[in-house]
Amino acid sequence: MPPTPTQHYCEPIAIGVDVGGTKIEAVMVDLHGNVLASQRTPTHRGNAAVLHDITMLCQQLIAARPGATAQSIGIGIPGQVDSDSGVIHSAVNLGISEFAVADEAAALLHAPVHVENDVNAAALGAMAVLGVSTRPNVADAFINLGTGLAAGIIRSGRIDHGATGICGEIGHIAVEPHRFACPCGQRGCLETVASGSAVERLWPVKHGAAMPDLMAKAQTGDAKANEMLDMVVAGVCRAVQITALCVDPATIIIGGGLTRAGQPFFDRITAMLRELASGSAFLTSAAIDRRIIAAPAGRPIGAIGAAKAAFIR
Repeated sequence: MPPTPTQHYCEPIAIGVDVGGTKIEAVMVDLHGNVLASQRTPTHRGNAAVLHDITMLCQQLIAARPGATAQSIGIGIPGQVDSDSGVIHSAVNLGISEFAVADEAAALLHAPVHVENDVNAAALGAMAVLGVSTRPNVADAFINLGTGLAAGIIRSGRIDHGATGICGEIGHIAVEPHRFACPCGQRGCLETVASGSAVERLWPVKHGAAMPDLMAKAQTGDAKANEMLDMVVAGVCRAVQITALCVDPATIIIGGGLTRAGQPFFDRITAMLRELASGSAFLTSAAIDRRIIAAPAGRPIGAIGAAKAAFIR
């Protein structure tokens, strides 16, 4: 049982903060990844507002555990993140162009601060919550079907950033045959069909979220909805295949906003992967569809992963 607010907590703890486009969530965890407390607040745009909200949530968590000292603080945040320097570049949805968030937060919180890209943090968090066992020199992958499309690659239990930090940016592999324009400047990026922003653009609805509406219409036999859903699923399957064939992960965890469509969406993905493999002994033997795991729903995997990243940096 976690300690009550009146008890003193002496074991080393970490705080993880997940900065999202609509909310910022922070958790306090112990060395085993158990969540001891959590706080959240709506997201406000700009460097100063984001810094204020991060420090406020961390201070609230520490105040709730008298005697607790944060050994480390991890922040998962969208955009181009230099995890070595703790500097964020171009987090457009947050109104941030450049921000040395690690140094500024550390000065206010008097604790070491480590910053990760939000998808990389979610990859660590999903693996921790699901209890996925890591093996030396073996990779695991987390594919995030959120506002954008990206993958977090975990190798030997640690985030694989690549040489320049763009490891896992599968959303900007330009192999999608419809050749839609992408904000990155290319055409045909997988993100233009296999992401939340893509579904909202391709299937606009007046009320509610686009993906559940698209799935519901497809399940009633609506031909246009099924055509559109097939396009989305095909993009997801290409992303899964590319990740599997380039990285050869033991597990492929799929999460993000699109997965709120539930099991029928996963059923479509696995069915299409099997169909794509049916004419290829090579793909059949790779058994890509059997490596897929759904990310845990309703758990703060981004914040948990950010805390874990700070512990093992």
